[in-house]
Amino acid sequence: MILQYVLSGLVTGAVFAIMGSGLTLSYAATGVFNFAHGAVGFLAALVFYELTAAAGLPAWLSALVAAGLFAPALGYLLHRAMFRGLAQAGETAQIVATIGLTIALPALGLLVVDLAGLPATDATSLPRGVGPHPAQGFDPLGVRLDSDQLITFALSAVAAAGLWAFMRHTPYGLRMRASVDRRRLATLRGIDVDATSALAWMLGSGLAGLAGVLAAPVLGLDATAYTVLLFASATAAVFGRLRSIPWTFAAGLALGVVQNLVAGYTDFLEEVTGLRTAVPVLLLFAGLVLLNRSRERVAGSAAEDVPPPDHLAGVPAWRRRLPWAAGLAALAAFALLGPQYYVGVAAQGLVLALIFCSFVVVTGIGGMVNLAQAAFAAMAALTCGWAFASGWPFVVAILLGVVAAGAVGLVVALPALRLGGRVLTLATLALALLADQVLFQVDAFSNGTIGWALPALGLGVADTSDPRVRVVVLLALIGLVALLVRNLERSASGRAVLAVRSAPAAAVTSGLSAPRAKIVLFVLASGIAGLGGVLFAISKGSITATDLPAFSGFVWLAVVVLQGVRRIGGAVLGGLVAVAVPELLATWGLSAHVGSILFGAGGMILARHPDGVLTQLAEARARRRLPAVAPAVPHVVPRRAEVAAGGGRALFVLEDVVAGYADCTVLRGVRLEVRPGEVVALLGANGAGKSTTCAVAAGDLPVSAGRVLLDGVDVTAWPAHRRARAGVLLAPEGRGVFPGLTVEENLRTWLDDPGPVYERLPQLAARRTVAAGALSGGEQQLLTLAPALVRPPRVLIADEPSLGLAPLVVRQVFDVFAELCDRGVALLLVEEKATEALAVADRVAFMRLGGVTWTGPRSEVDGDRLTAAYLGVR
Repeated sequence: MILQYVLSGLVTGAVFAIMGSGLTLSYAATGVFNFAHGAVGFLAALVFYELTAAAGLPAWLSALVAAGLFAPALGYLLHRAMFRGLAQAGETAQIVATIGLTIALPALGLLVVDLAGLPATDATSLPRGVGPHPAQGFDPLGVRLDSDQLITFALSAVAAAGLWAFMRHTPYGLRMRASVDRRRLATLRGIDVDATSALAWMLGSGLAGLAGVLAAPVLGLDATAYTVLLFASATAAVFGRLRSIPWTFAAGLALGVVQNLVAGYTDFLEEVTGLRTAVPVLLLFAGLVLLNRSRERVAGSAAEDVPPPDHLAGVPAWRRRLPWAAGLAALAAFALLGPQYYVGVAAQGLVLALIFCSFVVVTGIGGMVNLAQAAFAAMAALTCGWAFASGWPFVVAILLGVVAAGAVGLVVALPALRLGGRVLTLATLALALLADQVLFQVDAFSNGTIGWALPALGLGVADTSDPRVRVVVLLALIGLVALLVRNLERSASGRAVLAVRSAPAAAVTSGLSAPRAKIVLFVLASGIAGLGGVLFAISKGSITATDLPAFSGFVWLAVVVLQGVRRIGGAVLGGLVAVAVPELLATWGLSAHVGSILFGAGGMILARHPDGVLTQLAEARARRRLPAVAPAVPHVVPRRAEVAAGGGRALFVLEDVVAGYADCTVLRGVRLEVRPGEVVALLGANGAGKSTTCAVAAGDLPVSAGRVLLDGVDVTAWPAHRRARAGVLLAPEGRGVFPGLTVEENLRTWLDDPGPVYERLPQLAARRTVAAGALSGGEQQLLTLAPALVRPPRVLIADEPSLGLAPLVVRQVFDVFAELCDRGVALLLVEEKATEALAVADRVAFMRLGGVTWTGPRSEVDGDRLTAAYLGVR
């Protein structure tokens, strides 16, 4: 019997393993956790079903088209349309955009099926398997398995082996792992990280498609079931730390076996409804808490969302408030004069808006993405219903419900003290699912499928059974919450919260308590959500365990973030939009799928404008008010220096370059040139713009004016990886190595054969299998420069190469520079140690305040010029 459970569990686990491996691959390569991974699997299963049922293709061919062609093509299109922009966006924007896809992709597929007149599908549709139909039975080891189960397990093993071989033994896999390790450095080594990310999304989507096709005979064509499959697979990915595909695959198999064993041998758990089926959720939460405590950035993802600029900072207060006052007046007039039905719809939107205000507190202010808000709302509503049915006064029951939500928020906040980012998001969703599947299924608490009846809230002359009264009450409560949020932001506690969000380490060293700030926000947000949940139940007249499912919080977050999660106005707008769109679609006779598709389109917009609609509108208003900005005036290099610099054609030229970061201009008309075999030392005080010049030269930072020339060719528009392939190599400040790759793998990112390097530098040969991050600082710097000895670049840009190195190693590094120059390499050297730089330089350029103030032969550099360069005097 146990063997039956183990083998059948391995088959189930194989599906978890395939989908989890795709999730790990795409996240590790791009830094975007794809909540739409299950939706991709659903679409592949839908294509498989239509190809077999409508087109009559063989099952094996349909599976090949669905998982091998359609799913990778979909992954590529999503990369181009959305994921490429999300890679450098904040975590909130990433989560919300992929949640939008989770809703939009299945709706798009089902709409196409309806419009094309293809065989209809629903949750009860069970496609055939990939193997023979009907499935044939086998009895390996005395255990009954069918052909579909054996094919599932075999394909999962082949997929795992192929993926491991691809990642470890192909140049594409090496580039992908290098991009994961240090995305910016990969571009400087000639790796097209955009193409690498596209490949990762194609492979990840292909694995999701394969899992979807294999799971179709069991799950049917229910989009929600595939989202649940995603979270079961996320458990495997978490145990692989979202980085290791082999560990993810093994964890997926183990999860399937454990789930089967628990189902077969824990009859004593039947007394707790839902507990046996909640095994993946329990393991997901345990894995998140135990294995993922780090907040370090992965694959270019942001550790926290940077607050957007206040585009209305210069606008008078009355003008900032005028649109909202006008909107409030219009809503109040509509509530008094509009048709009662539509006033009721507006009241529903305001109930959601009140719940959405909790996101403004925990996500907009605190920067923490909490997907348990629906559970808080349900907890408060059910507690209120239970207390009222038990004889408690109605007002006391309402307060008890809000307090219960706050208490649950406190419990949820405890793991938040150790987690952050996507890990916290998954943990809160796991807790919400656990409450849905276990706590809310306890009949004594939820009153079964009947639920609890709740009366209208009496206000003396009227009660909330009248939708007009509900609108007034809700507007008053939202106003109180807005006042609370405003005071919180301006209070000492609010400033502490913002400090913890923007710079956690600095906040701690300043004596601020990050745990206390998180707890305050969680409890306050859960209380607001609870109040909204109670009013939801009062408006409806009753509450059941299924009225506010955990996945509602999934959608709610996306709605409010699309409007603007940092403002109460965004919550109000989000609530009204959430109820208005379905009403309009029904009025116009359009399919409900259209609304879901529009929602996904909003996610694509969010990839480009991650701060929501309200911030976009404020930015547009600010642009109209801005005066024309005069171009930066370039620094003019003294004529004498230009003459002294003459002789021979320059190989690499920066011509009147203007560049900077966001709205801050750093370089103001930089003119610089380097000839073959020449060393140009770029000197100046900290903040003069030297490292920015290096970034511009390598293509790591775009220019806003001027040109960059390589051997007379304008390469200004070339990205960093293209310049690197053309021979422009940047050795960045710090260490230019991939710490997670071995020495040999680091060398192979630039060289086809690292053998000549080992002959020149035997100390690297002895450590070829050691991870580069485990090398000493000197060995890492030698590893950075070693490929240039075998495959010399045309231009080498060295930014602070001696930083943190021992004198002996510094001499070795500068010996490498001398050899490269003898071989015709043009060297631009940025070095704080002026003595070392002047010892090898042919020409010297001094920078000050973003411009080259003097350039000339090394022989003309004296103490006065050095003083002027480093002390900022003339």
